[in-house]
Amino acid sequence: MMRSMDAMETEINLRDDGDGEDDDGQQTWKTQLETVLEEEEEEDLISTQSDTKLLINERDPRQINECLKVSFEDVIAEPLSVRSGDRVWIWSHALFEVSRVWFYRIITLLLAVPVSLVTGILFAVLSFIHIWLFTPCIQIVLINTGWLQTLWSSVLDIIILPIFQSMAKCCSGISVVLTRE
Repeated sequence: MMRSMDAMETEINLRDDGDGEDDDGQQTWKTQLETVLEEEEEEDLISTQSDTKLLINERDPRQINECLKVSFEDVIAEPLSVRSGDRVWIWSHALFEVSRVWFYRIITLLLAVPVSLVTGILFAVLSFIHIWLFTPCIQIVLINTGWLQTLWSSVLDIIILPIFQSMAKCCSGISVVLTRE
């Protein structure tokens, strides 16, 4: 959404001996509104430009895989009563981290593209089925059974509701008192 407001530069004299000043002795500052408008225009440009670009640094923005943040201490822990040697613990920790990272990289190198292709096709097929089959079928059923919905709500209002209201009034007079003997 582009705004067609011309930003006007406003000069504010904030003269102080320690401030850096222009040649004429005044310092120009942009108004807060102008700064906000420029930031919104930058965001608009970024949002239209980055819709198709991959976000390399933020690969899980919705925190879908929070459960996979696993560290060595989450998997292997020695209680105080049973301990291995310090060097065994250090080497185990190092091997765990290195093997986890490198095997993940090797597996993703081999399988990430084919699995992405298969899941993309699967989601495309599911979207097609949902959009072009399920939704029209449900709409056909809802359109053709509108009279049934009206009939059912009438039955509930005329027959079922009064029965349950009268049962509630009958049961509302019952009180239970518990005494300990």
